[in-house]
Amino acid sequence: MQKINVGGSGLMASPIVWGVMRIPQLSDQEALTMLETAYEHGINYFDNADIYGDGASEIKFGNALKASHIDRDQVLVQTKVGIGKKMYDFSKEHIIEGVEASLNRLQLDHVDTLLLHRPDPLMEPDEIAEAFLKLQNSGKVRQFGVSNFNPGQVDLLQQAVPQALIANQLQFSLMHTGMIDAGVHTNMQDAHSIHHDGGLLEYSRLTNMTIQAWSPYQYGMFEGVFIDNPKFPELNAALQSVAKAHDTNVNAIASAWLLRIPASMQVVVGTMNPGRLAQICEADKVTLTRREWYDLYLAAGNDLP
Repeated sequence: MQKINVGGSGLMASPIVWGVMRIPQLSDQEALTMLETAYEHGINYFDNADIYGDGASEIKFGNALKASHIDRDQVLVQTKVGIGKKMYDFSKEHIIEGVEASLNRLQLDHVDTLLLHRPDPLMEPDEIAEAFLKLQNSGKVRQFGVSNFNPGQVDLLQQAVPQALIANQLQFSLMHTGMIDAGVHTNMQDAHSIHHDGGLLEYSRLTNMTIQAWSPYQYGMFEGVFIDNPKFPELNAALQSVAKAHDTNVNAIASAWLLRIPASMQVVVGTMNPGRLAQICEADKVTLTRREWYDLYLAAGNDLP
Protein backbone atom coordinates (compact mmCIF):
# COMPACT_ATOMS: atom_id res chain seq x y z
CA MET A 1 0.00 0.00 0.00
CA GLN A 2 1.23 3.49 -0.83
CA LYS A 3 2.19 5.69 2.12
CA ILE A 4 1.55 9.33 2.98
CA ASN A 5 3.72 11.65 5.05
CA VAL A 6 1.37 12.46 7.94
CA GLY A 7 1.33 16.22 8.41
CA GLY A 8 4.82 16.47 6.93
CA SER A 9 6.16 14.83 10.09
CA GLY A 10 8.16 12.09 8.42
CA LEU A 11 5.77 9.42 9.70
CA MET A 12 5.08 7.38 6.57
CA ALA A 13 1.65 5.90 7.06
CA SER A 14 -0.93 3.92 5.16
CA PRO A 15 -3.92 5.97 3.97
CA ILE A 16 -6.15 3.31 5.50
CA VAL A 17 -6.05 3.27 9.31
CA TRP A 18 -7.49 0.48 11.41
CA GLY A 19 -9.44 1.94 14.33
CA VAL A 20 -9.76 -0.52 17.21
CA MET A 21 -12.63 0.97 19.22
CA ARG A 22 -14.72 -2.18 18.87
CA ILE A 23 -11.90 -4.70 19.31
CA PRO A 24 -13.07 -5.80 22.81
CA GLN A 25 -15.92 -7.72 21.15
CA LEU A 26 -13.37 -10.08 19.59
CA SER A 27 -11.69 -13.08 21.13
CA ASP A 28 -7.91 -12.92 21.51
CA GLN A 29 -7.46 -15.06 18.40
CA GLU A 30 -9.93 -12.97 16.39
CA ALA A 31 -8.12 -9.78 17.44
CA LEU A 32 -4.81 -11.27 16.35
CA THR A 33 -6.33 -12.32 13.01
CA MET A 34 -7.66 -8.79 12.42
CA LEU A 35 -4.31 -7.21 13.24
CA GLU A 36 -2.39 -9.56 10.97
CA THR A 37 -4.96 -9.12 8.18
CA ALA A 38 -4.56 -5.36 8.41
CA TYR A 39 -0.78 -5.57 8.31
CA GLU A 40 -0.74 -8.10 5.47
CA HIS A 41 -2.85 -5.72 3.37
CA GLY A 42 -0.51 -2.81 3.93
CA ILE A 43 -2.03 -1.06 6.94
CA ASN A 44 0.68 0.16 9.29
CA TYR A 45 -1.28 2.79 11.26
CA PHE A 46 -3.51 1.86 14.21
CA ASP A 47 -5.86 4.22 16.06
CA ASN A 48 -6.74 3.86 19.74
CA ALA A 49 -8.14 6.06 22.52
CA ASP A 50 -8.04 5.73 26.27
CA ILE A 51 -11.84 5.86 26.52
CA TYR A 52 -12.51 3.11 23.98
CA GLY A 53 -13.97 0.28 26.00
CA ASP A 54 -12.83 2.18 29.10
CA GLY A 55 -9.30 1.04 28.30
CA ALA A 56 -10.22 -2.46 27.14
CA SER A 57 -9.54 -1.63 23.49
CA GLU A 58 -5.94 -0.66 24.21
CA ILE A 59 -5.45 -3.80 26.29
CA LYS A 60 -6.83 -6.09 23.58
CA PHE A 61 -4.82 -4.37 20.85
CA GLY A 62 -1.65 -4.44 22.94
CA ASN A 63 -2.06 -8.15 23.59
CA ALA A 64 -2.62 -8.82 19.88
CA LEU A 65 0.45 -6.82 18.85
CA LYS A 66 2.58 -8.64 21.41
CA ALA A 67 1.29 -12.03 20.24
CA SER A 68 1.89 -11.24 16.58
CA HIS A 69 5.09 -11.55 14.59
CA ILE A 70 4.85 -7.86 13.61
CA ASP A 71 7.92 -5.77 14.41
CA ARG A 72 6.92 -2.80 16.57
CA ASP A 73 9.18 -0.55 14.51
CA GLN A 74 7.18 -1.38 11.39
CA VAL A 75 3.88 0.01 12.69
CA LEU A 76 2.60 3.38 13.89
CA VAL A 77 0.41 3.38 16.98
CA GLN A 78 -1.82 6.33 17.83
CA THR A 79 -3.93 7.00 20.89
CA LYS A 80 -6.11 9.84 22.13
CA VAL A 81 -6.61 11.36 25.57
CA GLY A 82 -8.60 14.24 27.03
CA ILE A 83 -12.08 12.90 27.75
CA GLY A 84 -12.86 12.38 31.41
CA LYS A 85 -16.07 11.38 33.17
CA LYS A 86 -18.78 13.69 31.80
CA MET A 87 -16.14 16.31 31.02
CA TYR A 88 -13.16 17.10 28.85
CA ASP A 89 -9.82 17.51 30.58
CA PHE A 90 -6.72 18.98 28.93
CA SER A 91 -4.90 19.61 32.18
CA LYS A 92 -1.20 18.77 32.21
CA GLU A 93 -1.78 16.14 34.88
CA HIS A 94 -4.59 14.41 32.99
CA ILE A 95 -2.72 14.35 29.67
CA ILE A 96 0.47 12.91 31.16
CA GLU A 97 -1.29 10.40 33.38
CA GLY A 98 -3.54 9.41 30.48
CA VAL A 99 -0.60 8.68 28.19
CA GLU A 100 1.23 6.70 30.85
CA ALA A 101 -1.89 4.62 31.51
CA SER A 102 -2.37 4.04 27.78
CA LEU A 103 1.24 2.91 27.36
CA ASN A 104 0.79 0.46 30.21
CA ARG A 105 -2.34 -1.00 28.62
CA LEU A 106 -0.73 -1.11 25.17
CA GLN A 107 2.46 -2.67 26.60
CA LEU A 108 4.52 -0.08 24.69
CA ASP A 109 7.22 2.37 25.68
CA HIS A 110 5.91 5.05 23.30
CA VAL A 111 3.12 5.95 20.92
CA ASP A 112 3.90 7.47 17.55
CA THR A 113 1.05 9.97 17.66
CA LEU A 114 -1.02 11.45 20.46
CA LEU A 115 -4.26 13.28 19.68
CA LEU A 116 -6.24 15.47 22.04
CA HIS A 117 -9.74 14.01 21.94
CA ARG A 118 -12.48 16.67 21.46
CA PRO A 119 -11.74 20.30 22.37
CA ASP A 120 -11.84 21.36 26.01
CA PRO A 121 -13.31 24.88 26.46
CA LEU A 122 -11.12 25.21 29.58
CA MET A 123 -7.88 24.33 27.81
CA GLU A 124 -4.81 26.35 28.73
CA PRO A 125 -2.43 26.14 25.75
CA ASP A 126 0.68 26.84 27.85
CA GLU A 127 -0.23 24.00 30.21
CA ILE A 128 -0.75 21.65 27.28
CA ALA A 129 2.62 22.75 25.90
CA GLU A 130 4.28 21.71 29.17
CA ALA A 131 2.62 18.29 28.97
CA PHE A 132 3.64 17.81 25.33
CA LEU A 133 7.23 18.80 26.01
CA LYS A 134 7.52 16.42 28.94
CA LEU A 135 6.03 13.54 26.94
CA GLN A 136 8.27 14.21 23.97
CA ASN A 137 11.46 14.64 26.01
CA SER A 138 10.75 11.39 27.85
CA GLY A 139 10.37 9.56 24.52
CA LYS A 140 6.79 8.53 25.26
CA VAL A 141 5.21 10.43 22.34
CA ARG A 142 6.78 11.14 18.94
CA GLN A 143 4.17 13.42 17.30
CA PHE A 144 1.04 15.31 18.33
CA GLY A 145 -2.32 16.21 16.85
CA VAL A 146 -5.97 16.86 17.67
CA SER A 147 -9.41 15.44 17.07
CA ASN A 148 -12.62 17.31 16.24
CA PHE A 149 -10.95 20.75 16.48
CA ASN A 150 -11.95 23.77 14.39
CA PRO A 151 -9.30 26.05 12.84
CA GLY A 152 -9.44 28.63 15.63
CA GLN A 153 -8.93 25.97 18.27
CA VAL A 154 -5.98 24.53 16.35
CA ASP A 155 -4.41 27.99 16.01
CA LEU A 156 -4.93 28.72 19.69
CA LEU A 157 -3.10 25.56 20.66
CA GLN A 158 -0.45 25.77 17.95
CA GLN A 159 0.73 29.20 19.03
CA ALA A 160 1.73 27.70 22.38
CA VAL A 161 3.09 24.26 21.56
CA PRO A 162 6.46 24.01 19.77
CA GLN A 163 5.56 20.75 18.05
CA ALA A 164 3.65 20.86 14.77
CA LEU A 165 0.11 19.52 15.12
CA ILE A 166 0.17 16.97 12.32
CA ALA A 167 -3.37 15.56 12.21
CA ASN A 168 -6.99 16.36 12.94
CA GLN A 169 -9.39 13.42 13.25
CA LEU A 170 -12.79 14.50 11.93
CA GLN A 171 -16.08 12.91 10.96
CA PHE A 172 -16.12 12.73 7.16
CA SER A 173 -17.91 10.48 4.69
CA LEU A 174 -20.04 10.53 1.56
CA MET A 175 -22.98 11.16 3.88
CA HIS A 176 -21.21 13.70 6.08
CA THR A 177 -19.85 16.30 3.68
CA GLY A 178 -20.20 19.62 5.50
CA MET A 179 -16.54 20.46 4.90
CA ILE A 180 -17.22 20.28 1.14
CA ASP A 181 -20.77 21.62 0.99
CA ALA A 182 -19.99 25.03 2.47
CA GLY A 183 -17.23 25.62 -0.05
CA VAL A 184 -19.39 24.57 -2.99
CA HIS A 185 -22.18 26.89 -1.81
CA THR A 186 -19.97 29.92 -1.15
CA ASN A 187 -21.80 33.28 -1.16
CA MET A 188 -25.22 31.63 -1.10
CA GLN A 189 -27.97 31.70 1.52
CA ASP A 190 -29.10 28.08 1.60
CA ALA A 191 -28.44 25.60 4.41
CA HIS A 192 -25.36 24.13 2.71
CA SER A 193 -23.67 27.53 2.59
CA ILE A 194 -23.29 27.63 6.37
CA HIS A 195 -19.78 27.00 7.67
CA HIS A 196 -20.20 24.71 10.65
CA ASP A 197 -16.46 24.16 11.09
CA GLY A 198 -14.69 27.35 10.01
CA GLY A 199 -13.44 26.05 6.66
CA LEU A 200 -11.64 22.99 8.00
CA LEU A 201 -10.91 21.40 4.63
CA GLU A 202 -9.15 24.45 3.23
CA TYR A 203 -7.45 25.17 6.54
CA SER A 204 -6.08 21.64 6.77
CA ARG A 205 -4.62 21.93 3.29
CA LEU A 206 -3.05 25.32 4.03
CA THR A 207 -1.45 24.06 7.24
CA ASN A 208 -0.54 20.60 5.89
CA MET A 209 -2.54 18.83 8.59
CA THR A 210 -3.62 15.32 7.71
CA ILE A 211 -7.37 14.75 8.00
CA GLN A 212 -8.19 11.40 9.57
CA ALA A 213 -11.76 10.66 8.51
CA TRP A 214 -13.72 8.79 11.16
CA SER A 215 -17.08 7.05 10.57
CA PRO A 216 -16.34 6.95 6.82
CA TYR A 217 -19.31 4.70 6.08
CA GLN A 218 -21.83 6.17 8.53
CA TYR A 219 -24.68 8.60 8.07
CA GLY A 220 -25.89 10.91 10.81
CA MET A 221 -24.33 10.58 14.23
CA PHE A 222 -23.86 6.80 14.56
CA GLU A 223 -27.28 6.17 12.97
CA GLY A 224 -25.92 3.38 10.80
CA VAL A 225 -23.98 2.63 7.65
CA PHE A 226 -25.13 3.88 4.25
CA ILE A 227 -23.53 1.05 2.25
CA ASP A 228 -26.15 -1.54 1.19
CA ASN A 229 -28.74 0.43 3.16
CA PRO A 230 -32.16 0.52 1.40
CA LYS A 231 -32.66 4.08 2.69
CA PHE A 232 -30.12 5.24 0.10
CA PRO A 233 -30.91 3.44 -3.19
CA GLU A 234 -29.46 6.12 -5.50
CA LEU A 235 -26.15 6.28 -3.64
CA ASN A 236 -25.76 2.51 -3.49
CA ALA A 237 -26.57 2.16 -7.18
CA ALA A 238 -23.86 4.72 -7.93
CA LEU A 239 -21.38 2.93 -5.67
CA GLN A 240 -22.11 -0.36 -7.41
CA SER A 241 -21.69 1.21 -10.83
CA VAL A 242 -18.34 2.80 -10.01
CA ALA A 243 -17.16 -0.37 -8.26
CA LYS A 244 -17.95 -2.39 -11.38
CA ALA A 245 -16.04 0.08 -13.56
CA HIS A 246 -12.95 -0.34 -11.39
CA ASP A 247 -13.37 -4.10 -10.85
CA THR A 248 -13.60 -3.66 -7.09
CA ASN A 249 -16.21 -3.38 -4.33
CA VAL A 250 -18.42 -0.67 -2.83
CA ASN A 251 -16.42 -0.48 0.42
CA ALA A 252 -13.30 0.37 -1.56
CA ILE A 253 -15.15 2.98 -3.61
CA ALA A 254 -16.60 4.74 -0.55
CA SER A 255 -13.05 4.91 0.81
CA ALA A 256 -11.52 5.98 -2.50
CA TRP A 257 -14.02 8.84 -2.67
CA LEU A 258 -12.42 10.34 0.45
CA LEU A 259 -8.89 9.62 -0.71
CA ARG A 260 -9.56 11.36 -4.04
CA ILE A 261 -9.89 14.70 -2.24
CA PRO A 262 -6.62 16.60 -2.88
CA ALA A 263 -5.66 16.92 0.76
CA SER A 264 -3.57 14.77 3.07
CA MET A 265 -6.20 12.14 3.90
CA GLN A 266 -6.45 8.98 5.95
CA VAL A 267 -9.57 6.85 6.33
CA VAL A 268 -10.10 5.41 9.82
CA VAL A 269 -12.03 2.15 9.48
CA GLY A 270 -13.52 0.36 12.44
CA THR A 271 -14.62 -2.95 10.95
CA MET A 272 -13.91 -6.10 12.92
CA ASN A 273 -14.47 -8.31 9.87
CA PRO A 274 -11.21 -9.38 8.17
CA GLY A 275 -12.92 -9.92 4.82
CA ARG A 276 -14.43 -6.45 4.82
CA LEU A 277 -11.11 -4.94 5.87
CA ALA A 278 -9.44 -6.63 2.89
CA GLN A 279 -12.13 -5.18 0.61
CA ILE A 280 -11.59 -1.67 2.01
CA CYS A 281 -7.86 -1.91 1.37
CA GLU A 282 -8.56 -2.21 -2.36
CA ALA A 283 -9.21 1.54 -2.27
CA ASP A 284 -5.46 1.99 -2.49
CA LYS A 285 -5.60 0.76 -6.09
CA VAL A 286 -8.46 3.05 -7.16
CA THR A 287 -8.28 6.64 -8.38
CA LEU A 288 -11.70 8.03 -9.15
CA THR A 289 -12.22 10.32 -12.11
CA ARG A 290 -13.70 13.74 -11.51
CA ARG A 291 -16.96 12.54 -13.11
CA GLU A 292 -17.13 9.53 -10.78
CA TRP A 293 -16.35 11.63 -7.71
CA TYR A 294 -19.07 14.17 -8.52
CA ASP A 295 -21.59 11.48 -9.47
CA LEU A 296 -21.17 9.90 -6.04
CA TYR A 297 -21.38 13.29 -4.30
CA LEU A 298 -24.66 14.05 -6.09
CA ALA A 299 -26.03 10.55 -5.51
CA ALA A 300 -25.52 11.08 -1.79
CA GLY A 301 -28.17 13.81 -1.93
CA ASN A 302 -26.00 16.86 -2.50
CA ASP A 303 -26.45 19.47 -5.20
CA LEU A 304 -24.40 21.96 -7.16
CA PRO A 305 -25.43 25.64 -7.45
